[in-house]
Amino acid sequence: MALGCAFLLGACGSGKSGSSGSGDASSAGASRSDSGKVLNLYIWSDYLAPKAVSDFEKQTGIKVHVAYFDTNETLETRLLAGSSGFDIVVPTASYFERQIKAGVYLTLDKSKLPNLANMDPQLMSRVALHDPDNAHGVIYTWGTNGIGYNEKMIKELLPDAPLDSWRLVFDPAVASKIAKCGISVLDSPAEMVRAVLSYLGRDPNSQNPQDLAAAEEILTKIRPFIRNINSSEYIEALANGDLCLAVGYNGDVLQARDRAHDANKGIEIKYMVPKEGSILWFDMLAIPKDAPDKDSAYAFMNYMMAPQVSADVSDFRRYATGNLAALPLVQPAVRDDPGIYPPPALRQKLAVQLADSPDQTRAITRVWQKFKTGQ
Repeated sequence: MALGCAFLLGACGSGKSGSSGSGDASSAGASRSDSGKVLNLYIWSDYLAPKAVSDFEKQTGIKVHVAYFDTNETLETRLLAGSSGFDIVVPTASYFERQIKAGVYLTLDKSKLPNLANMDPQLMSRVALHDPDNAHGVIYTWGTNGIGYNEKMIKELLPDAPLDSWRLVFDPAVASKIAKCGISVLDSPAEMVRAVLSYLGRDPNSQNPQDLAAAEEILTKIRPFIRNINSSEYIEALANGDLCLAVGYNGDVLQARDRAHDANKGIEIKYMVPKEGSILWFDMLAIPKDAPDKDSAYAFMNYMMAPQVSADVSDFRRYATGNLAALPLVQPAVRDDPGIYPPPALRQKLAVQLADSPDQTRAITRVWQKFKTGQ
């Protein structure tokens, strides 16, 4: 596989799209307090550690109003329309890249962000593929795309199932066997196409029409064996045993694993990054250029880069932090989990998802609509 943008570094570094969105984004322009200090935050659901907002409010006297989104497309629509009313937003880096090109974000005054010194320079260099010189944002969390699975259920149907490979989903001979216990994939066109390209041994960021045609052929062949196309429901479905396999985000799958463990019904969920490779993603903190309260936005961004605050996010959401100073503070059970912090050998197989061209985006959307409708 072509890994020109692969994550080849040895050091440690969508919640996410797998969250169900709630909250009314249209209420972002909530009335400011008498002090004039209200921060409007637009973020993935359940993506803040429990005390993050209340502690920030106590420390700064700035009131935080939080609204939620559940897809990058929803966020992008609000941003590109202009006058969103948000002070801080949390885009995924591949979307962030094209939004930067559209002039959406403020160029950061790094003198107002002393906690930038805490960030992992090697991870920030990966983000610079999206945002040269890290001029517009900082890493909130990072993670991988892979497969969550119930080994017992799968092996009952296919004892020699390739539990380390994308073949579980993209090889019709395999998918047809395990379809009975339920296969789910993300409703995320660009990410799913990249998963197929990784399976085929091609550059996951390819803009070549022939590569997309090859991916479409695979998707067409496996469509009869896919039960769900959704970016949130698979968490509970895996935990309850309603699905045996889901293409998803590592933090969401690990959340399903923990829920299954807590329920104590004998359901064991595992997570793996397929041996053929997968996507390394970043969710970013960024300030829209038209943010109503830029000073409060800087204060919040700097606060979120404090080591303990960043560690709390990693502990709560089961996603990796890009904050090097926070790593010693992350719970050992989280920090030492290879599903959250991949070991160096695995990181070599992770490619940064770059932004697609407008033509490629339209082409992928057409392919995905055909896949969803089964036509």
